[in-house]
Amino acid sequence: MITVLLFFFIYAFLGWCCEVCFAALKEGKFINRGFLNGPLCPIYGFGVLAVVFLLQPFKENFFVLFLGSVLITSIIELVAGFVLEKMFHQKWWDYADKPFNIGGYVCPLFSLMWGVACLVVVDRIHPLIAKVVDFIPEIIAIILLAVIIILFASDLIATVKIILKLNKKLERIDELSAIIKKTSNEIGENLATKTIDLVNKKDAIEDKIDIKKKIFEEDMAIQKETKKAASEHWEQALPDLRQAYRELLEASPFGQKRLLRAFPTLKSTQHKEALDKIKEDKIEKTESVDSKEA
Repeated sequence: MITVLLFFFIYAFLGWCCEVCFAALKEGKFINRGFLNGPLCPIYGFGVLAVVFLLQPFKENFFVLFLGSVLITSIIELVAGFVLEKMFHQKWWDYADKPFNIGGYVCPLFSLMWGVACLVVVDRIHPLIAKVVDFIPEIIAIILLAVIIILFASDLIATVKIILKLNKKLERIDELSAIIKKTSNEIGENLATKTIDLVNKKDAIEDKIDIKKKIFEEDMAIQKETKKAASEHWEQALPDLRQAYRELLEASPFGQKRLLRAFPTLKSTQHKEALDKIKEDKIEKTESVDSKEA
């Protein structure tokens, strides 16, 4: 069990390193990839352990090893993506734009890449790591694992809290957006109703010029008063709502910022528009900073 746990955390760390290198090549800067805040990607730990232990008998048969690796890693990625989405209502990665993808969770291109990577791991990397692990004294391994597990558990709890807060924030953004829209609609509907009433009254008394003029003037006064009331309502209610909306968009604790950077294709299954607004606001801020620096 000690050996298995050491393998899990080693490959979780190496997987995180690969993700960071890939992001650096793609974006030209450091991005802390992965679900957790710390330098661990657990899905890599599970994936490599499954491949190493399940396919060890086929180590010498590269074709079977490759196909088995593709199948195992695809199943793990599919299950992990599905479970995370159902638990947190977020789609952390999305291959929907890739051909022959399955629910956006897996796609042939990346599955084949995992298969090739696992060939290298099983044939070259794992034997070296196994030797290093064998050299670690048992007592040191136990102490090391105890520290890592405590940090891992703390990081996991903190990350879950951050995600729950993000979901709550998205919910509040949607609620405020709905209130602002409703307020605007009520103002518009009120004005429209008065205008329609005015037209109807004008048509009904078309043959009575004097009465028509009088009613028209009265209705114009009512309309003016309605517009004034609507304007005052607008001035009092909407600025406060929009200020609260803007503060929600701009409020982005460290953990939430990191998640959005780590998962640029992150999608919310319940609050898609709110998450898109946060991303748009983030892009606008980045462009503004870049233009000032230029």
